[in-house]
Amino acid sequence: MKNEHARLAARRLGSLIRTSALCACALIVFGSARAGEPSSKPGRSHDLARELGALEERSYAAWQAGDATFWDAILADEFVGWGPAGRLDKRTAAAALRGTDCRILHYRLQDEQATELTPTVELLTHRTEVDGTCHGKPVAPASYTATIYVRRAGHWRIAYRAQSAIVDPVKAVKPAGGDLWNGGAARNDVATRTLLAREQAVVTAWKDHDAARMAALFGPQLQFVDIFGDHIANRAAALKAWSGEGCEVKSFELSGAKATMLAPDIGVLTYLGVFDGTCFGQALWPIWATAFYVKHGDAWLWSSGINVLAGAP
Repeated sequence: MKNEHARLAARRLGSLIRTSALCACALIVFGSARAGEPSSKPGRSHDLARELGALEERSYAAWQAGDATFWDAILADEFVGWGPAGRLDKRTAAAALRGTDCRILHYRLQDEQATELTPTVELLTHRTEVDGTCHGKPVAPASYTATIYVRRAGHWRIAYRAQSAIVDPVKAVKPAGGDLWNGGAARNDVATRTLLAREQAVVTAWKDHDAARMAALFGPQLQFVDIFGDHIANRAAALKAWSGEGCEVKSFELSGAKATMLAPDIGVLTYLGVFDGTCFGQALWPIWATAFYVKHGDAWLWSSGINVLAGAP
C-alpha cells in the first residue's frame, strides 16, 4: 500500500510540475494524454507530422551512422537544447549528435505529434526507443523527445532538441551531477527579461494552484513532456494536471535563464529550476527546464515545454 501511495503521488507530481522538479516517486494519476487537440487545419497538421517525422527518422539514422555532414546542415545557427552536461548550442550539439562514440544497434520513433507554434515553427514530440551505447554506457532505452523545426529558405532546420528519459519513478535516483550548473548567470537582454518574467508568473500560478491565472498565461495549443518522460498532449490536460493539489512549495528560483529568439514572435526560454518544498511528502529535485513562448497580440503566452532532470545522462 505504501508503494502504491508513492506511485500515485509521483504520477501526479510528474505532470503537475509544469516547471517542476523530480521527487523520488511516480507519474500523475490520470496518465498521459495521447490525442492532440483538434486543429483548425487537420490536413496540414497531419501532413506536417508526416513530413517532420520523416526528417526526425533521418536525424536518428544520421546519429546511428555517425553522419557529421547531416548535422552540420540541419542544425539552425541559434540552436539550443539540453544534453547530459547541460545547455547545448549548435557547436556542442553537433558534437554530441554526430554519434562519434556511439554504437546504436536499433532505434524506433512512435506516437509523433506536431504542433504549429507559428507558421514557420513546429514542435514535434515522440516516444523514442533505443538499443545502444554512447561513451561505453547504455543509452536510455526509452525516452520522450521534443524537437523544434524552423522553416528557413524553404528548408526545415532543427532549432531545439531535448529528451526526458521514461523512468519508473519509484526507482528514480537523483543524478550525481544534479546540483551542478555550468550555464552561467541569467542573461540580461530584453528578451530574456521578458520571457523570464512570464515564466515567473506561470510558476507562481502553479505554486498557488491557480487554474484561472494559468489559463490566462497559456497559449491555445500546447504539448508538454515532464521529468519522467510522461507526455501531455493538449491544453486541457495540462490545466487539469497543474492546478491540482499535492504540492506545497515555499519558494523557487529560476536561475541561469537564457532566451533564444527564433523569430520576433517566438522564443525558447531555458533555465535551471530549484524549488524549496515537497510534492506528496517528497523533496523536489533540480530540473533543466524549457518553455516555448509565442507572442499573441501584445502578450507572450506559454505554448509548450519540456523539463529534464538536472544531470540526467
